[in-house]
Amino acid sequence: MSNSMRHETPKRRTGTGFLGFIIRFVVAALVLWVVSYLLNGFDIRGGAVPILIAALVISAADFLVEKLFKIDASPFGNGLKGFLVSVVILYFAQYLVPGMSVTVWGAIIGALVIGLIDAILPTRVM
Repeated sequence: MSNSMRHETPKRRTGTGFLGFIIRFVVAALVLWVVSYLLNGFDIRGGAVPILIAALVISAADFLVEKLFKIDASPFGNGLKGFLVSVVILYFAQYLVPGMSVTVWGAIIGALVIGLIDAILPTRVM
């Protein structure tokens, strides 16, 4: 069978360049706002500025992990490995974002919620 006759499933892609980063940033800010409102162990206090900083930190960490280690940090993008990377990124973001506090359980549940939203939205959150 020739290469032109093979059918491959297209990979889910939002762009790995600057535009992809901007899309991730905007979606991450909206999702973080919802997740911080819904979950007890995942708090971002202080209004829009800490949410935007958290989105920037998390988007940048996701971008760097994907570029440097070729790991999809989406909670459901790469099985258990992707989920654990997502949890770690969410947990350690609190040390860089003023007004953000995340428990281990908050990071785990937050990664699950973000993964569910990621499955619904046409773009990657993390």
